[in-house]
Amino acid sequence: MTLFSTYFLMDTEEIKSYVKENISFMHQASNLEASEIGDGNLNYVFRVKDVDSGKSVIIKQAGHTARISDDFKLSTDRIRIETRALQHAFDRTPALVPEIYLFDEVMSCCAMEDLGDFTIMRTSLMEHQIFPLFAEHISTYMAENLLPSTDIVMEHKEKKAAVQSFINPELCEISEDLVFTEPYFNQNNRNIIQHENAQFIQEHLYDNEPLKLEVAKLKYLFLTKAQSLLHGDLHTGSIFITEKDTKVIDPEFAFYGPIGYDVGNVIANLSFSWVNGLAHHQVEFTTWIEDTIRDTIDLFQVKFKEVWKREARELFAATSPSFMQFYLHDVLSDSAGMAGLEMNRRIVGLAQVKDISELDHDKRIQAEKLCIRIANRLIIERDQIQTGDDFVRILHDLKEDFA
Repeated sequence: MTLFSTYFLMDTEEIKSYVKENISFMHQASNLEASEIGDGNLNYVFRVKDVDSGKSVIIKQAGHTARISDDFKLSTDRIRIETRALQHAFDRTPALVPEIYLFDEVMSCCAMEDLGDFTIMRTSLMEHQIFPLFAEHISTYMAENLLPSTDIVMEHKEKKAAVQSFINPELCEISEDLVFTEPYFNQNNRNIIQHENAQFIQEHLYDNEPLKLEVAKLKYLFLTKAQSLLHGDLHTGSIFITEKDTKVIDPEFAFYGPIGYDVGNVIANLSFSWVNGLAHHQVEFTTWIEDTIRDTIDLFQVKFKEVWKREARELFAATSPSFMQFYLHDVLSDSAGMAGLEMNRRIVGLAQVKDISELDHDKRIQAEKLCIRIANRLIIERDQIQTGDDFVRILHDLKEDFA
C-alpha cells in the first residue's frame, strides 16, 4: 500500500512524490519542482517539473468543495468526467486539446500535457493581443466534437448510454443557478452589483418580465435538451493559446446539453473582450474581435454541414437537406440566447469576468450596462440571429452607448 491508496487533497510536496511514483517519464527524476497554478473556480492544478531534464506534467485534482466557495459541495467524480471529455476531444481533434497521461480514480486526479509555452487566452486578450487563427481553430473544435456526439451521428442506444455516463448533476446545478436563475432573481443573495448600476439592473434584469420569460424558456432547454456532449464552460479562461496553436482545457462541466450552450459561451466571452477593447480605445483589436466573432459563427456553420454530410447516420438526417437547415437554425438560435445568458451572469453573478471587473471603475460602470444591453438583445432576438454578421450587428447597434 502506498501513500496514494486513499484519497486526500495533495500539497506541492505530496504532488512531487505522486508524480515520481505514477508518471513513467518522471520515475528517475531526482530534482522535482512543484507549484500550484490553478486560477479557476473549482479544482487544484499543479505543475511538476524535472529541473534536470526539463520534462514537466500537469496534475489536476478535484476537492470536495469548489475553490470559489465552500458553499458548493461537489463530488470528485467531476475529474472522471473531465478526463473522459478531454479524451473524446483528443480522439477527434488531437491538435486542439492537451494529451491525457493518467486518470486516477482513487486520488480524483488526472495527469496531462504541460502547456507551459501557452498563455490563458483571457489574459492575452486583456492585453489586446490578436490571434488570427483562433476562429479557424475554435470552429473546428466545436464542429468536430459537438455534432458527432448527437443522435444525428451516434447509434441511439450508444448515445443514451453516453448521456448516462456524463450525467453531471452538481456542476449542472451550479450552471442552473449562476447562469439561468440568480442573475434574474438574486434568490441566494450572491450577486455582485455596483451601486451605480443597481437601478439599471433592477429595471433590465430583475423587473424585466418579457426577458425573464425568454430566460425561462432557455433554462428549460438547458435542463431537458440532451443534444450533444458539451464542454460546458467553453470560455476564454478555458483556452490556452499561442500565435499558432489553440488548446481547449477544463471541461469539468461536461454533460449532454444543447449545442448552442458551448457556441454561445465562446461568442459571449469574445464580446467581453470587445467591450474591454472599446473601453481602452483599441480600434485594431476590437475590429479583429468583430471579425473573429463573424468568422467563428460562419466557419462553424460550414464545418458543421461538412461533418453532417460526412457522418450523419440517422435516416432523416442523412437524406434531408431541409432537416439539416432546420437543425442548424435551431443551434444558432440557441447559441445567441445562451451567449446573452453568459453575458448577464458574468456581469451580476458570483463568477464575474476580469475583462469587465478589472476596468477602471467609471469604465466598468459603463461596460456593465453595455454588456447587459447586448445580452438582452441576444436573448430576445435569438430566433433572428443566424450569421456572424447578425451577432456583430448587435455590437455595432449598441456601440454608441459606450461614451
